[in-house]
Amino acid sequence: MHNFLLSFILQASDIEAKGGLFDFNATLPLMALQFLALTLVLNILFYKPVSNILDEREEYIRNSLTTASTSLVKADELTHKYEYELAESRKSAQTIIRNAQQESQILVSKKIKEAQKDTESLLENAYKQLNTQKEQALKSLETQVDILSNQIKNKLLET
Repeated sequence: MHNFLLSFILQASDIEAKGGLFDFNATLPLMALQFLALTLVLNILFYKPVSNILDEREEYIRNSLTTASTSLVKADELTHKYEYELAESRKSAQTIIRNAQQESQILVSKKIKEAQKDTESLLENAYKQLNTQKEQALKSLETQVDILSNQIKNKLLET
């Protein structure tokens, strides 16, 4: 077939051109056949592989976007879950702290009351001891005053 096309082209070139630019002779069907053959070759060799590659790339991008969106949804769910757990942990920590503060306040107030009772008892004991010492001192002073007054009286009477 190739030889036939070459011989046809050679015969067509031997015929002189009569019309000029729009001459409808044997070259027009040859050009149409050449265009169709080139289109077929390009379609087989270039357009189909390129379109396959583009289709594969589009599928890859679509799959990547799908997995990325599912990963994003999972990440959002995990974020909400962890934020909720964090809020619950903060609430429980605040209640634990509040309970510990109340317990420590109760313990401190008990210790303060015990310390006040101890100081009151110590003050009362010290007051009682001072009163007994005062009474003893007064008694000893009375006896000494009596002794001294008797001595003075005896001296006055002797003289």
